[in-house]
Amino acid sequence: MKLYYAPGACSLSPHIVAREAGLPLVLVKVDLKTKKTESGLDFMTVNPKGYVPALEMKDGAILTEGPAIVQYLGDQKPDSGLVPPAGTPERYRLQEWLNFVSTEFHKQYSPLFNPSVTPETRKLFAGNLERRYGGIARLLDKQPYLMGARFTAADAYLFTVTNWAKMVQFDLSAWPAMVDYQKRIASRPAVQQAFAEEGLKA
Repeated sequence: MKLYYAPGACSLSPHIVAREAGLPLVLVKVDLKTKKTESGLDFMTVNPKGYVPALEMKDGAILTEGPAIVQYLGDQKPDSGLVPPAGTPERYRLQEWLNFVSTEFHKQYSPLFNPSVTPETRKLFAGNLERRYGGIARLLDKQPYLMGARFTAADAYLFTVTNWAKMVQFDLSAWPAMVDYQKRIASRPAVQQAFAEEGLKA
């Protein structure tokens, strides 16, 4: 399989899941400004949406959207526990978390990367994040991961987007449980491997 990624972007989530599952993966770095891969390929021919991640599956088909990709990857190694079996209540709970992270965290961070955003708009989106982190921190005070005692694909996604906090000067210190969560996941060998492969510092 081939994962098209940009260092530290949301594509880090499926990268982590693949490494956690022990899946072989060819990495293809994408410049999101030029929409070119390192080899010069026009990335728009891979994913016309123009953003990562994109996964070239075993049959050559292209799958996009992180929450879909991590479920596909987890299903390749069901014994990993990263993704519960299809049709189980736990699988729908995972999908619930993936959707929550996508809409309530990922898309709240996106405007904070835009230098043209006004201070008022920035405050609005930062406020949305504060409310969401408050709720997540209360949960993580009681359990180590989103779904309980076990790390899942949902944690890879939340960890990835929360890792953006330092890039946009969003202070997580008000939620010690969140800070501990980030450190706990960053210390996982598969996460360390993914960071090294993307040239990032954990």
